[in-house]
Amino acid sequence: MTKEQGAFRTIGELSKELGIKPHILRYWEDQFAVLNPLKRAGSRRHYRPEDVEIVKAINRLLNQEGYTIKGARKFLAAQRRGPEMVEDAPQHGAAPMSALTGKPGNDGPIIAELKSIRDRLSQALDHA
Repeated sequence: MTKEQGAFRTIGELSKELGIKPHILRYWEDQFAVLNPLKRAGSRRHYRPEDVEIVKAINRLLNQEGYTIKGARKFLAAQRRGPEMVEDAPQHGAAPMSALTGKPGNDGPIIAELKSIRDRLSQALDHA
């Protein structure tokens, strides 16, 4: 039985759905102020659809794009405030949050550029 798209998820359901252990989700709550699920009686967490999207974005930044927690935090802050509010923001603006959802065709130019940089660094390390 699967829940509807807009339904709240418990930490166990979200953990199972995304393949992320519950303790990692709780740790991310401490590290990312933007991630703030509802807490009900007994501190039971209920993730709203927007919380699920944030978790997916954090997971992608950390585990697929190679960001550090500090870098991912800064990137997400840039998304919320706009790139002009962040000191080290790229001049051409940050990729939209939709670029982080993993949907085909949504890889923005920044993600492509970061992948290129990652590949060049990897090649340089191989030759060192």
